[in-house]
Amino acid sequence: MRDPLPAVRRRTAGDLGGCVRALAAVHAHDGYPVNWPDRPGDWLAQPSQHAAWVAERDGRIVGHVALSPAETGDAAPGVWSRRRGLGTDATAVVGRLFVAPEARGHGSGALLIAQAVGEARERGLHPVLDVVASDTAAAALYERLGWELLATTEQRWGPGQTVILRSYAAPGTAAR
Repeated sequence: MRDPLPAVRRRTAGDLGGCVRALAAVHAHDGYPVNWPDRPGDWLAQPSQHAAWVAERDGRIVGHVALSPAETGDAAPGVWSRRRGLGTDATAVVGRLFVAPEARGHGSGALLIAQAVGEARERGLHPVLDVVASDTAAAALYERLGWELLATTEQRWGPGQTVILRSYAAPGTAAR
């Protein structure tokens, strides 16, 4: 018998401790996020977010995703918007997505992405995202789910740190 799918629900303030523990495991395993934040709970719970969700298995938080408006430094909203002749306010950025290493292979990532995409569509926005090119597992997931690679760009994240980003857009068009 196959394991049941994880439960996905809105993130609450009380979930942040579990989210940070799962994120720490992801960082140790995969190096995401590339630069560990000084305050990981604040990094996950940005005030500008439209919404955020967690995936749970056996009462434990094993994944997270957030949906946010485009911000300075996000590449995908600009690329998608220029191609469509629209402003970046027509997009919503899927981000802060991770699944704990021990919980992978049970559909958590796809469920979290579907939740964020559904919320973006309800808001009349087109979901986009950026991923560091070295995160090949994440890129493979997005491509398996039908996301379109928009561009590969180089971005400076600070003195002496340059990263290559792959920008993606969800399949289909927004209602707007």
